[in-house]
Amino acid sequence: MIERDYDVVIIGSGAGGGTVAQALAGLVAEGRRVLVLEQGARLADREFTGNELDMSDSLYEDSGGFLTADGTMTLAFGRIYGGSTVVYTGTSLVAPRRVIERWSVPGLAHGDIEERSRRYMVENNVHFLPDEELNDNNRLFVEGCKRTGYHAEQFPLNVRGCRGSSLCNLGCPNGAKMGTNRVQLPAAERMGVQVVTRAEALRIEDRVVVAHVRELAAGEKGAPSEWPAGSYRIRAGIVVCAGGSIGTSALLLRSGLARAVPRLGEGFTCHPAHILVAEQPRAITNDVGHPKSFYVDRAEAEGFVLETCMYFPFVTAKNLTGFGASHSALMRAFPRLQMILVLACDRAAPGNRVAVNATGRPVVHYRFTDAVVTSLVRATRASARIFFAAGAERVHAPSADPPLLDRSMQDRLDSLISERNFQSGRISISAAHLMGGCGMGRSASDSVTDSWGRVHGIPWLRVADSSLFPDALEINPYVTVMALADRTAQAVRADAGELLGGRVTLTTA
Repeated sequence: MIERDYDVVIIGSGAGGGTVAQALAGLVAEGRRVLVLEQGARLADREFTGNELDMSDSLYEDSGGFLTADGTMTLAFGRIYGGSTVVYTGTSLVAPRRVIERWSVPGLAHGDIEERSRRYMVENNVHFLPDEELNDNNRLFVEGCKRTGYHAEQFPLNVRGCRGSSLCNLGCPNGAKMGTNRVQLPAAERMGVQVVTRAEALRIEDRVVVAHVRELAAGEKGAPSEWPAGSYRIRAGIVVCAGGSIGTSALLLRSGLARAVPRLGEGFTCHPAHILVAEQPRAITNDVGHPKSFYVDRAEAEGFVLETCMYFPFVTAKNLTGFGASHSALMRAFPRLQMILVLACDRAAPGNRVAVNATGRPVVHYRFTDAVVTSLVRATRASARIFFAAGAERVHAPSADPPLLDRSMQDRLDSLISERNFQSGRISISAAHLMGGCGMGRSASDSVTDSWGRVHGIPWLRVADSSLFPDALEINPYVTVMALADRTAQAVRADAGELLGGRVTLTTA
């Protein structure tokens, strides 16, 4: 066991960990040692090839195929230097006031979240794409919304120099997306924060992180780890967990902390989603240009959000029902496919939680509530109307009977698309907005942390990621995670004198 000593150890390098690393970099100038442990690899720009099968294993946990315990939903989350900020589309929204107020967390105000969110939006170059950079897929969505009475809003995006490769979910090959891998982490490293990749935190003991660093395997993408391969025992004055909803919850559960905070792992939410496609009569630009530029927010009124999207052939094929000729015909029409992603705005429900199995691997238990199913059905009906209004000849709707609808059926969408056709496990559902598990609140009886990310009863242990959410957010959580992580970092700085005191580092490696 190799021993190391640091003042602050941050576990994870995504929206939470990268933000905390940059915010605490000033401690290095004061003689403190700050370390970031990242389970994934550090890839060079040239290694982002845009090939689905080539990139999935390098970017995602379980190559993007992490399943819930019953196998009915795929959960996508990054395992890479920069975390999930490398593999999402750059959409950057401020949390709705109604959501933060509904959370009712003492000491957490919407105004504070908004101020911090907007500061990071400026830092990440968040802006609206000009009209000339919008593709047909997005233009058709806006056109269909206008004709059906839905209000389409444009996403602000954190890109600089976007060349329209449409490869956002596979890591931008042009370095245009301003994730923590491009902004916060490099800034932190320039100021002396140390980042170690291929380093998995196995458990946390009393001010100690036990981790394993793995070697670069033959043929594997990315640089070797900054540390020699092996097992490490890292003493830390303060530990900040930022491994995401699943990663942080599982780490704390493996560390036996459920006795101290019984709510650990509870309150998992994720915005269950699936892809809808429609066949337009002519070829459209769908795999060129930014894939996600517009959305329809029906979260408060009907429990769903619609987003423009573009997924490449493998993922698209996985989301289509049927086999043989009918499935093949739709895939051959790929250059003419318009796409919409439908998301249900779920709520924390009893039993939906993160757990660990006998080997310490995370296991996510999730049941589709009646409200979630209804939201997905409503979203599918709305999308079908938008597709047909935009000129589509056929719409593929997995919760419809039949699942392939033509224009002659558009007056019967409410009866054809129904909850009775939603069969869990037979419709391809996925989620990427993973939230909860270490929710904020008043005390250990109702939550895991306070509003500043302090774990109840363990002052040296903090959380700074989407696991802090006590309930679902209704939007992409990226910017809100940064705002909450900034709060966690502020609390660390405020408490550093008491927690670190005159602590002297013991090693120099």
